[in-house]
Amino acid sequence: MAPYESDDSTGAAQADDELRAERRRKAARYVVPVAVVGVAAATIGLVPALADSGDPNLPKITAQELINKIAKSDVQQLSGTVKISTDLGLPDLGGLESSLLSGATQGSGDGSSADPSAKLTELASGTHTLRVAADGPEKQKVSLLESGAEYSLIHNGTNVWGYDSKSNEVYHSTVADSGKAERHEPPATPKDFADEILKSVDDTTSVTVDGTAQVAGRDAYRLVIKPKQSGTTVGAISIAVDAKTGTPLKFTLTPSSGGAAVIDAGYTQVSFAEPAASTFEFTPPKGAKVTEGDKTGKAGKSGGNGKADGWDKGGKPSEAPDHGSAKGLGKDGFDVLGKGWNSIAVLDSGSKGGLPTGSASGGGDLSGFLGSLGDPVSGKFGKGTVFSTRLINALITDNGKVYVGAVDKAALVKAANAG
Repeated sequence: MAPYESDDSTGAAQADDELRAERRRKAARYVVPVAVVGVAAATIGLVPALADSGDPNLPKITAQELINKIAKSDVQQLSGTVKISTDLGLPDLGGLESSLLSGATQGSGDGSSADPSAKLTELASGTHTLRVAADGPEKQKVSLLESGAEYSLIHNGTNVWGYDSKSNEVYHSTVADSGKAERHEPPATPKDFADEILKSVDDTTSVTVDGTAQVAGRDAYRLVIKPKQSGTTVGAISIAVDAKTGTPLKFTLTPSSGGAAVIDAGYTQVSFAEPAASTFEFTPPKGAKVTEGDKTGKAGKSGGNGKADGWDKGGKPSEAPDHGSAKGLGKDGFDVLGKGWNSIAVLDSGSKGGLPTGSASGGGDLSGFLGSLGDPVSGKFGKGTVFSTRLINALITDNGKVYVGAVDKAALVKAANAG
């Protein structure tokens, strides 16, 4: 039989109980938040799992087989809606950046607002909704939907039309071969982006199939492309490929720095049925100002008195416009340093002294204004300024050289030192 407890021992036991209770209360103050965080984390972790639970159960496929499926895809007819978001991390210049982009891409002449080389630069930033349609190599249409307005680019046979409903302006050019009209607008659909990226796949690239997805109600495979090299600003690229047709339905590029996607373009609705023939028909509206493109695709003279009355829907075929391409620029003297994702294009601007001088927004030193947007750097090459976005970076040196690539600042400086 155990001895009876004394008053002292009883008091000590009570003190121990109170101490343990106090410890439990203190512990609870830490355990409860941790538990809440744990539950939150578990819930967040379930979100992708719940989202993936509806993903289609498709036959296994290798990355090479999926790439081949894209390459062999021969979709001639489609229509749909594409949502495209671009976040390059460009500085907010109060609208000046848009005018600079437009000014850099517009041709000579009247500078029509309907010129596609100027209008579609708007896709370089923000979120936009496009309607697209295609019926073989001779008929395509892309419409950029805006608030209360619409811009349409239509290729039908030998004719290329651009129409800006906001300004009621029309741009027209012709191509010699109706089935081989050269693209002169920025990429807009997931396929456009995918085609460009797949050209870059080599031994510096990791390509895998990462499950399945549903995009615009279509079953799709996820193709994931990642650079093996360090120093590039590209983190990963995900392409959702239609399981039946091999058509890219969604394209997402995330930067190595993390955060939101730099480019996210995907169909919200798509159909592979034949579009109505009327989709590709266009006659300039009455009273519209019509600008005729010259043989190089640049804006030329306006037609007649600026009115479209009696405008001939035909057009004499001319040479396909040459708006420049990566290959074409290379022929003009681009040097490329490095390999794969670390490639850097080197241009000689022919302008000594670094940044251009002049006025910005009607006054001030343009060189100082542009310099304030970049980071000054120096090295064996001398001095220069690095302009950074979340994807493309450029170094302009004081001796007129320009180094551009999807690489970080250190890589540009290293290239300039070596050059």
